[in-house]
Amino acid sequence: MTAPIPRDIPDLPAVPGPPVLLHAPVPATAVVAPVRRPTVALLRLLTAVLAAVGVALELLLGTPARTMSYFSIQANILLAVVMLLSASRARRARRPLPSAVTGATLLYVVITALVYHLLLAHTTPPFSMTGATTAPLRWHGQWATLQILHTITPAAAVLDWLLLTPAARLHLRQAATWLLYPLAYLVFSLARAAFLAPSHPARYLYPFLDAGAHGYRSTLANALLIGLAIYALAVLLVALDHTRPTPVRRRV
Repeated sequence: MTAPIPRDIPDLPAVPGPPVLLHAPVPATAVVAPVRRPTVALLRLLTAVLAAVGVALELLLGTPARTMSYFSIQANILLAVVMLLSASRARRARRPLPSAVTGATLLYVVITALVYHLLLAHTTPPFSMTGATTAPLRWHGQWATLQILHTITPAAAVLDWLLLTPAARLHLRQAATWLLYPLAYLVFSLARAAFLAPSHPARYLYPFLDAGAHGYRSTLANALLIGLAIYALAVLLVALDHTRPTPVRRRV
């Protein structure tokens, strides 16, 4: 025989404060099936191949030690690795790479494009990563390599960000972190020049970092201006990432 149900149930005390929502232990992929994106994977693979081809051609045209010391070469190597990993994850429906990594890669290749077209494309003597003293002829090897590294691959990275990457993934707190690599490259460039003979033709790789011609004060001032411009560009990319429309509904 069951006990009778009481007529008057006492009021329970109110829970103080707002309710605390616990983190769900079940991942989203257990509820929503991941989607493979072979088209996205193919496009990113092509970008990685383009960047790798540009680096390989420059290595064939110049000496490996000098070629690997350029910021644009290092940025394109990073782009090739990141795009290859992103292509693999898109094909296998895996989680995308962290936005701190993809955002930094985007920033660095955009820097290479802007610095080349605004500061290096029309210098005298002409800018060359092989030490050539004459301007490269159009549609020849050196000219094509410069275009691949400083125009085509940065454009491909920007299009991937705009058309294939969900919006609002970049964060302002990442912008300062992205400056660490350009700062490390500045230290590397000046330290490299200090170990080379003053008569070495490739002692300074970029004219605006030529401490032999401008002195360290002017060189560091140039580096500071470029650093501020890089930070402003990083903030601009973050702002655009939060205002542009989302091209895809699922993470790729």
